[in-house]
Amino acid sequence: MIVTVTLNPALDITYSVPELKPGTTHRPRTAAQAGGKGVNVARTLHALGRETLAVLPLGGFDGEAVRAELDASHVPHHVIPIRGATRRTVTVVETGSPEGLATGFNEAGPELDAEEWAEICAAVGSVLETASLDMATVLVLSGKLPRGLPDDAYAELINLAAALGVPTILDTEGPALLAALPAHPAVVKPNAHELRDATGLADPARAAAELLRRGARAVVSSHGPDGLTVRTPDGTWTARPPRVDGGNPTGAGDAAVAALAIGLVDGTPWPQTLADAAALSAATVRTDRAGVFDAEAYRRFQRDIEIQREPEFQRDIEAAS
Repeated sequence: MIVTVTLNPALDITYSVPELKPGTTHRPRTAAQAGGKGVNVARTLHALGRETLAVLPLGGFDGEAVRAELDASHVPHHVIPIRGATRRTVTVVETGSPEGLATGFNEAGPELDAEEWAEICAAVGSVLETASLDMATVLVLSGKLPRGLPDDAYAELINLAAALGVPTILDTEGPALLAALPAHPAVVKPNAHELRDATGLADPARAAAELLRRGARAVVSSHGPDGLTVRTPDGTWTARPPRVDGGNPTGAGDAAVAALAIGLVDGTPWPQTLADAAALSAATVRTDRAGVFDAEAYRRFQRDIEIQREPEFQRDIEAAS
C-alpha cells in the first residue's frame, strides 16, 4: 500500500491552447480534476494498478468538486473536512510549442488551525496502522505546507510513520524540507532549483551530500529533460530519458515519485527504480494533464532509458561532513 498525503490539495484546471497571447481572448480545451502533488501521485499509482490511498483535507465548494472528481475517477481517498476553502490551480499549456510551455497560476489555499492539524495527524496514523498490518507500506508526503502549519509539520508525520515501521518519501522544498531531514525520510526528491535553494550550494552533488548529512537516507534530484540522479551513501546513479517534444511538464515530478514509491515498497534496486521513474516521468510529459501518462510511451521509454553509475560521490559526502 502506498499512502499519499496532500496537505494543500487543489482543483486543477488545465487550459490547452495553441499559443498563449497576452491581451487576447482564447478558446481553450479545458480539463478539471482533483490536484495537488500527492493526489497526482495517487492517480498515477491507481492507473498502474497499485494499491494506494490519497489522504487530503478538503473544504468549500471547490473541495466538494475535488471529492466528486476523485469519486468519479475511482482514485481511493480519505478526506478530512476543514473549514477553509480548497484552492484552485490553473495551468495554460501551449500545445503548439515544441518545448511544451506551461504557465501556472497557483492560489495559496486555506489556513489550517491546530485542531485541524491534529485531525489530519490522527487520520494519517490510523490509515498507516491499518495498512501496515497487512502489507508493505510507504508514505508519500508531497507539496508545500499550507498556511498555519509550522516548518516541522512534515517531520511530525515522518516520525509518526517511522514508529509504525513505514518509510517516507518527501517531495517538498525550502524550510519544510530542511526541517524534515532530522526525522530521516527514506527519500527526498527536490528538483535542481529546490536543491540549490535549500542548501545554498550550486553543485548538485555537494548539495545532495548536505541533505544526506542532515538526515535524508537518499536524495533523488530531477533535472528536467536531463533526467534523474539518485545519491545515497552506497552509490550514485543517473537515469537519462529519451527526448520528449511538446506536452506538459506539469506532474512529471509526481509521476517520478510514484515510481520511486513502487520501488521502495517492492524493494527494487536503485538503478531499476530510477530508470522506471525517468520513463514514467517522460511518459507523463507526453500528456496534457498531471497524473496522466502515455502508457505506450511508458513501455517504450522503459527500454530506452540510459543508466550511468557515478563513482565520485563519496568525496562529496566526506567534504560536506
